[in-house]
Amino acid sequence: MRIIAGQHRGTTLTEVGKGDAAAHLRPTTDRVRESLFNVLQGGRFGDPITNAHVLDLFAGTGALGLEALSRGAQHVTFVDSGAVAQKLIRANIAKLKRSDDCTLIGARAENLPAASAPCDLIFMDPPYGQGLGASALKSARDWIAPGALVVWEEQTAQLAPRGFEALDQRRYGDTWITFIRRDA
Repeated sequence: MRIIAGQHRGTTLTEVGKGDAAAHLRPTTDRVRESLFNVLQGGRFGDPITNAHVLDLFAGTGALGLEALSRGAQHVTFVDSGAVAQKLIRANIAKLKRSDDCTLIGARAENLPAASAPCDLIFMDPPYGQGLGASALKSARDWIAPGALVVWEEQTAQLAPRGFEALDQRRYGDTWITFIRRDA
């Protein structure tokens, strides 16, 4: 797993080790991440990355948020409740020397603390098939700026919940990416 483009292009990220199988992490593959960022930077959604404040829910290894930083995001807040995931995120932030641009919150995405500032771009990659995405969006309401773009990765296409508009859906093998925008 590596950073695909931008300032940190080619940097290999720390992944789950063989002894960490109990962590139940499922990192977004390089191929899906590259396709996702091609869509984000293709102009259809404007420029959602440059200078963005990013919220990475169910962050896992932090690959999505770190890819955004590499491509010009200003700050990323990573949220994950798993001890292994938090360790990986810290290691990857340190590897890229981006600790000043990152915050790590060790909490469940469905039970977030109050936001210090709303975010413009939200990545959400909940465990597949557990219905955690909708409750995480509800919990993250004050974290999501009006008009913010949400990128929701799941095993099936998702419907935009109340207060959000569906923009696009893409399928990559067994992964669906749903793009929604918070109502202004």
